Amino acid sequence: MKLIAAVDENWGIGYQGRLLTRISADQKHFKEMTMGHVVILGRKTLEEFPGGRPLAGRTNIILSRNTEYQPDGAIVVHSIEELHKKIVKYDRDDLYVIGGESVYRLLVPYCDTGIITKISRSYTADAFLPNLDRADGWKLESEDKIQEEKGISFRFCLYRNKNPKKLNILTKKNIDFD
Repeated sequence: MKLIAAVDENWGIGYQGRLLTRISADQKHFKEMTMGHVVILGRKTLEEFPGGRPLAGRTNIILSRNTEYQPDGAIVVHSIEELHKKIVKYDRDDLYVIGGESVYRLLVPYCDTGIITKISRSYTADAFLPNLDRADGWKLESEDKIQEEKGISFRFCLYRNKNPKKLNILTKKNIDFD
């Protein structure tokens, strides 16, 4: 399972429910990486998308404590156990955790890869991704050259987790699919 995020110098990812900045090259990169795959996100993150609609061309799995919440075109789960039951049928490499903060905090330990856009700027933020540079088991594997857009410098970085927690507590063998 992978996580994908854009972070500022302090690993901030958002402020008051919104992204810190929009970089078209980052949005294009995000789309290229996640298209045709499974994205895992929280309700608040989904509600920030245009029209509050799931991302097209991807299977959207929403984590929400609200048992009444059921947006069209998405799968909703209410616990990590329920998430495990839903994702066991997918290849681990097809799973992308896309936020927000509480979903990242819950699932980062299960991720083996971090696809991070590092923005060379500090913003006012109230939502953060755990700092992978300081996280146990995580190591920066590669980073692209610095790019610039609208005066904002950034680079795409790839992290690897040497010891991800086992995701498939449940396996295809012990789940009866319809």
